[in-house]
Amino acid sequence: MQPPFFRKNQIDQHCAACTYARHAILPRPTGQKLRFVCVPMPLAPLPPFEILSPTTPAAPLVVASPHSGRDYTDHFLSLSRLSPAALRRSEDCFVEELLHSAPSWGAPLLHANFPRAYCDANREAWELDPSMFRGTLPDWCNTSSRKVQAGFGTIARLVGNGGPIYCRPLDFEEAERRIRTCWYPYHAALLNLIETSVAQHGLCILLDGHSMPRQGQRDSADFILGNAWGTSCAPEITATVENILTGHGYRVARNMPFAGGYVTRHYGRPRKGVHALQIEISRHLYMDEGTLERHDGFSSVQQALSRVMAELADLARHMARQT
Repeated sequence: MQPPFFRKNQIDQHCAACTYARHAILPRPTGQKLRFVCVPMPLAPLPPFEILSPTTPAAPLVVASPHSGRDYTDHFLSLSRLSPAALRRSEDCFVEELLHSAPSWGAPLLHANFPRAYCDANREAWELDPSMFRGTLPDWCNTSSRKVQAGFGTIARLVGNGGPIYCRPLDFEEAERRIRTCWYPYHAALLNLIETSVAQHGLCILLDGHSMPRQGQRDSADFILGNAWGTSCAPEITATVENILTGHGYRVARNMPFAGGYVTRHYGRPRKGVHALQIEISRHLYMDEGTLERHDGFSSVQQALSRVMAELADLARHMARQT
């Protein structure tokens, strides 16, 4: 599946996309030879999210990727002290592509287009750091959560090891605009997909896809499954995913250090028929973490995740029949 910022051109149907995500590599004649140059592309604003609908009979399964968006607008870049490449360090690169087969197993795939550094859909709506803003924040904002204190609220102050994002304090209106045009539409879409599944099947399994930097030593986990310490989904869901991944030769851990963010904890209500599982994929398995480019391991991870979604779809149907 092509990235959402990709635009084919009439010269080369196989042109690449550059690190900045808003350029294309176009061939330009130089004498008798062709050389490739990076030129800006005038892109229309993307919607905050996209939904790929099931292509087979619907299963009680929803797949989501809240952090793989890469629509870095000129306005956002003008506010940042970091380069586009540095901002992308917080991005769950290509996760929506790794999960692209979800619709073929009967599951809608929801993925954000807005970058995580711009607005984080895996936080509460109003987790904001007062030190980032001019003036006083409204009293409904959560200004003291651990994520806010660490610099990673709904509007992040930091990008991983890249340091502060912004050159100067922001107006609250900037944060409010992002939250109302990105966070709220994304969660409205996610809630609608979940409620539709529950209405049709009496049950929904939500697989929330993320990626992570390589964790420590060479024998560290390739995947981390977060079920909020056993509270966000039925045990057989976590066990099914773990068994498939270990069967593919991957090392799998649970809950440490990622037990599940806002999406997992907020939507995971097993007693109400909604089961949420977060899956963290180590980026070294499928991409070069330095260049942010896919490598030869990409298809292997994609195939393993396709198997995960196929088995989850079958499990979800079985669980729905038992309700």
